[in-house]
Amino acid sequence: MINSFKIATLSLRIRIFLSMIVLILMASIILASISIFQFKNEAKEYHQERLERNENAIKQHINYILATTTYPLTSENLDLIFKDKIHELAHIHNVEINIYNLNGKLLKSSKESFSVDKVAPPIPKYILKLVRSSIEKRYVDIKTIDGKKNRSAFSQIKDDKFKPLGILNLPYVEDDGYYENELKNFLIRLGQVYSFMLIVAFALAYFLSSYITKSLKTISDKLRETNINQKNEKIVLEASSKEINLLINSYNGMVDELEKSASKLAQSEREEAWREMAKQVAHEIKNPLTPMRLTVQSFQRKFDPSDPDVKQKMNDYSETLIQQIDTMSAVASAFSNFASMPAQQNETLNVVEVVELAMDIFNEEYIECKSELPEIISIIDRTQLIRIITNLAKNAIQSIPEQQEYKSVVVRIRKENNNVLITVTDNGIGIQRTDTERIFEPKFTTKTSGMGLGLGIIKNIIENYKGTITFETKLGVGTTFTVSLPIINT
Repeated sequence: MINSFKIATLSLRIRIFLSMIVLILMASIILASISIFQFKNEAKEYHQERLERNENAIKQHINYILATTTYPLTSENLDLIFKDKIHELAHIHNVEINIYNLNGKLLKSSKESFSVDKVAPPIPKYILKLVRSSIEKRYVDIKTIDGKKNRSAFSQIKDDKFKPLGILNLPYVEDDGYYENELKNFLIRLGQVYSFMLIVAFALAYFLSSYITKSLKTISDKLRETNINQKNEKIVLEASSKEINLLINSYNGMVDELEKSASKLAQSEREEAWREMAKQVAHEIKNPLTPMRLTVQSFQRKFDPSDPDVKQKMNDYSETLIQQIDTMSAVASAFSNFASMPAQQNETLNVVEVVELAMDIFNEEYIECKSELPEIISIIDRTQLIRIITNLAKNAIQSIPEQQEYKSVVVRIRKENNNVLITVTDNGIGIQRTDTERIFEPKFTTKTSGMGLGLGIIKNIIENYKGTITFETKLGVGTTFTVSLPIINT
């Protein structure tokens, strides 16, 4: 679940980054497309208006020439009227001028090297038809030649009575160099602006994603710390997102339910533990009761006051009963010790000295006690520390078979960071793999006698001090128990 939150957070950040980039790219593409379209429209309108202005100016000049000429205003005289004037017109207006008759035959041209002859191409008939049929008696033919757009305006030349005399033709080649250069410069500036915006967007997306995912990280950290075996804290946070607030409320609700479940589970486990303990105690008590009953019954049947060995038999009978009573007493004491767990009587002491004194009660020659430091001072209950050491040492001794030639039990004490580590190592038979997970259960034992409460008791003692107990074992080689207790100072 924690990994899912990490992946979701990373995915959210990536989506925010990508969304910002996509938005900027889409905006830049749309703006660039609109700009290109606008520049092309402006260029088109510019060329169209320029051609119209030139055409109007030339026609006004032509009307002046027609009004002042001495030649009769007829179609046949157009050649004579504009014989010299056409070059003057072309030079003044800086355009190429062609004059055709009404049938489309070229009469005069401003081209210096052009001579009017019958080979010159006439105006196409469809253009003549379009000029005559239009309201303005004008038509603009548009063609693309060698990648350039060529406009050619055709309009009628009329006399003062609006009678058609001929056709004026103004060729015009569109030069988009200026607009293309402006468009290029605009796109470069646009690219620079959007590059800067992209950098800003990256920074904004980073801070925005960090702000949004901050709540998710808080939830993720809380989930990582959540455990049914501890008191879990609720998330006190008001997120900016409605969805995250719902998630926080769900988590807090889960914590409440988890506490209820943990309480029920703990109660159930305690009840189950006591039931199992009661069964074990009953079983252990029944074990000595059976031989006691048989002994009493046998004594009833065979007792003879006149028997010369009656005294010896009475002693044997008493000894048997005493042994079984002692066994029952040991069972009761062990159960009482596990159930009561007396309160800690902490005192400042040298852990090394207490461990060494605890090991002195064992007479086995193969037991060694080693310490890296002469003293490790901590506040701890002396009796409980002794109980931990003696129980582990006793288990180590009992794990070594009687017939084994070389025996070894080594107790080591050392300081690691702010903890004292006590290891008890033996070269006994080891622990079966199937038993390793049950070794600390209160009722579990690998021995043929006893209740198996020893390791359960010392585990409770160690955990009350916020310490740990672990072990490593190998069949036929031995076992090492490691106790870690925090060093408590005033």
